[in-house]
Parts: sequence; structure tokens; C-alpha cells
Amino acid sequence: MNKMTTRARPLRADAVRNREKILAAAATVFARRGLDATLDEVALEAGVGVGTVYRRFPDKDTLIGALFENAVDEIATIALSAYEAENSWDGLVWFLSEALQRQCVNRGLREIVIGAPYARERMESVKCRIAPAITQLIERAQRDGFLRDDVVSADFAILEMMISSLGCMTEEFSPDLWRRYLTIVLDGLVVKREHPTSLEQPLDESVAEEALRLKSRHVLRVH
Repeated sequence: MNKMTTRARPLRADAVRNREKILAAAATVFARRGLDATLDEVALEAGVGVGTVYRRFPDKDTLIGALFENAVDEIATIALSAYEAENSWDGLVWFLSEALQRQCVNRGLREIVIGAPYARERMESVKCRIAPAITQLIERAQRDGFLRDDVVSADFAILEMMISSLGCMTEEFSPDLWRRYLTIVLDGLVVKREHPTSLEQPLDESVAEEALRLKSRHVLRVH
């Protein structure tokens, strides 16, 4: 028998359409529910059978990797671009705003960035670009005298986690609430300022109550 080189067959048109439908559905489901969402939920959102999902993506890690690799890489690229800003403080602030904007509207992306166990091997090489880039932003702002010297990269990871958690929780009824707390945090990080940065509008008491109610419900569900 003649030996033939085995080549991967190109996907049929209907298979390509199904793959795109599944990715679009997964983006919606994971953004809304986070990475604990199941492939059954993705299939329901896509309007296909769960068997079709498994044919295109044999497990959830594969689907998450295909969906979020570019999104995580984009955050790394934003950090590198921020380093090119003429003013190092403006660059740092711009990076935080852009990164948090993406995480606050996408629960799945937030979970990937803060260290969810899914697709860890595939994501690790991409995420390894983010930490050094953020460290460069921090050290540059410190050298220029804008950022207090006693903060480190790990502080920013915690701050991002805190603010993005609030953003994900309040996205439906107050999508920009997280910006208020980023502004307050930044005022605590900058070395010198003539006066506190203006907050765009007073905090609505009902918004605060709803955020606290959601947080309490989440804590009770976890425990």
C-alpha cells in the first residue's frame, strides 16, 4: 500500500458556520455568567445540539482558549502601547481604564485575567506578556515622580480585581460605577496633586444599596 500524507481536511461551510455560532454564543454566555457556565448553556445560546459543540471543541478548556486568547493578548498590547505615552502617569491611567473597561463588561475575561484555572497552559504564555509590561508602566511612573514608591505590581493586580469585581456586579444597572472608584484609588496612588480629582456625579444611594445587596447575596451563595 502506498503511504499517503495525512492532511487536516478543511471544515465544510456548515461546520464553519456552526463554529462561529458557538464562539459567538460562548462569548455571550461567558461574559454574562463567567467561566462556570457549561457547554450545555453555550449550545442552548447557539441554537445547536451539545454534540455539535463537542465536535468543534472537545472540552471547555479548548473553547475558552479559542475565545479568550486574543482578548488577553489585547490587554498585553494595551500595556505596551501605554508605555509609549509621553506622560508616564497618563499612560498608566489610560492602561488601567482600558483594561478595566474590558474586564468589567466581560466576567469571563476578568476571571481569566485574575487567574481562573481554565485553559491555563494555553493562556500562560499570553499572560506572561502582561506582568512585565505593567511592571514597566509602574516603574516608569515611579521614576518620573508621579507614582508613590511603596506600591508594587501585586498591588495593581489586587486593585484591578477589586474594581473589576464591582464593575461586573453592577454592569447591568450602573455600568460606569467602577470609574468612580478607580478615580478615588488613583488619587491615593499619585504622589502630588493640587486638589482631589473631581468625581463626575454624586453616588446615588439606591445604586450603593443595590451593589451592597448583590455583594451580600454573592457571599451567602459562596458560603
